[in-house]
Amino acid sequence: MADVFIDSKFIGTIKDPKEFTANLLAERRLGKISHDLNVMYDETIDGVFLETSKGRSVRPLVIVKNGKPLLTEEHIKQLDAGTLHWNDLIKNGIVEFLDSAEEESALVAIEESDITPEHTHLEISPLDIVSVTTALVPFGNFNQGVRLTQGSKNQKQAVGFYASNYFMRMDMDVNLLHYPQRPIVTSLMYDVLEYDKHPCGMNVTLAIMAYKGYNMEDAVVINGGSIDRGLARSTYYRPVEAEELRYSGGLMDEIVIPDKDVRGYRSEHDYRLLEPDGLISPEARVAEGDVVIGKTSPPRFLSGTDEYNLSMNYRRESSMSLKHGERGIVDFVMMTENEEGNKLVQVRLRDNRIPEIGDKFVSRHGQKGVISIVVPAGDMPFTASGIVPDILFSPHGIPSRMTVSHLIELVGGKVGALGGRQIDGTLFNSESERDIREELAVYGFREDGSETMYNGETGEAFAVRIFVGNMYYQRLKHMVANKVHSRARGPIQLLTRQPTEGKAKEGGLRLGEMEKDTFVAHGASLLLKERFDSDKTVIPVCENCGLVAVYDSRKNLSYCPVCKENVEINNIEMSYAFKLFLDELKSLTVYPKLKLKGKY
Repeated sequence: MADVFIDSKFIGTIKDPKEFTANLLAERRLGKISHDLNVMYDETIDGVFLETSKGRSVRPLVIVKNGKPLLTEEHIKQLDAGTLHWNDLIKNGIVEFLDSAEEESALVAIEESDITPEHTHLEISPLDIVSVTTALVPFGNFNQGVRLTQGSKNQKQAVGFYASNYFMRMDMDVNLLHYPQRPIVTSLMYDVLEYDKHPCGMNVTLAIMAYKGYNMEDAVVINGGSIDRGLARSTYYRPVEAEELRYSGGLMDEIVIPDKDVRGYRSEHDYRLLEPDGLISPEARVAEGDVVIGKTSPPRFLSGTDEYNLSMNYRRESSMSLKHGERGIVDFVMMTENEEGNKLVQVRLRDNRIPEIGDKFVSRHGQKGVISIVVPAGDMPFTASGIVPDILFSPHGIPSRMTVSHLIELVGGKVGALGGRQIDGTLFNSESERDIREELAVYGFREDGSETMYNGETGEAFAVRIFVGNMYYQRLKHMVANKVHSRARGPIQLLTRQPTEGKAKEGGLRLGEMEKDTFVAHGASLLLKERFDSDKTVIPVCENCGLVAVYDSRKNLSYCPVCKENVEINNIEMSYAFKLFLDELKSLTVYPKLKLKGKY
């Protein structure tokens, strides 16, 4: 007797669990039972488990009977002709969906040639093993597994052509590549996803060689001539929004150029770009501090009597301006209403982004690196046929990472460029490396992809041949223009008197324990005196009771509120955060007594 469970709930027992399971599967394949039902017989605990719950991950597989798949060439022709559809395959019991439990009792063949009499199912395509973006990696089966997933994740961060109606949209923080291209080396997934409609990369000529040490540690050396001709050039878009909110008592915000008697008025220079309606004009060039949308608001805190005698000077300034380090050109100004019927203003800013030192690039194989130097075109190495590479990639990035597909794509891209065709690099089903190399030899190049190259500065031939080819490279959204940040003096927090946090607030850069160790190791330990006093404060302390004393600036006198007078009070230098900690201890009725002693 075997127990039967539906969605982990016990419903009864049966005599012959194997026959019961086989009958259920047969009924499901005939379409008499919903194809959402999955069944598994677990011999170890002698239980039959039926699953119908929502949220399960299921995947389609072709059914195999007596060592032959039920999907025939005739079915494939009908699918191509459009006379047969996917749902028909499921209804006719040719394809079925298996969940993780039922998979335990299935033996799945990856290729049709692998099928034996023991196999129960066949993969629709070996490509099914990986995700959609991972399937975009060409020759992915030649890669180490971790690099394959990294290549997949990096593609999601690439700058590209994300939507064709971008000009009408107010998206947050987006990039648009000016000259996107479809890769020479593609895979089946590029056609399935219609990648031509939203490409996010460019085909470049790449040479694997060192360049004066500039491309060590994954950095890439880029040709200045390629950048001048538009390589990886993009535009960054960012919206600024403001709305006229309504408050209790009939008060509301107002989008105008603030009057001089408004509390918090900035300066005439900050409002210089605004039109009479309080909005900025399109194509205006703006930098940090410039007001984009002028706005005034009612005061934050009102007492009962204030509500009836509000005049103009009670209003406060609440304009939208550019934060620290931001710049751009006003691209588009839109005035509309939100759901509540309040006036809503949206201003889109754009900024031209030309690749510069610090910008991040990646191949589809997880080989990422930042630009370390932009070399003038005349100083770049060149091949015997006069080809100057766009990017120089470090040879040290290959051996430990085992991204063989990176090398195969270089040869494949070279063949595709010379032959004027796209190379199929589909996972497990790509063109063979041997055929690609033989085709390269036909075009008059060495079949291993290497060429003699010459030093761009001296004209001398390099003593070794350089591996050079064509590759699809992507620029990532991590640009140095968005991240560069420094500070000397600036704003501090009200509570701790320490510098604010974050680039937008002009915040400080934290120096931790490990950074401290590097200073000490370099013999610059005195620098810590400067770095660790961002909230330095001088506080009078009573020698007698050890509590913080009071300094009266009018009388120029320090006294202890506990011990009163005739006690010695000394000024002590300490961190304001520590002084705050002492105050918090006092609030817990803990007596933090400071015992003072001489410095020497």
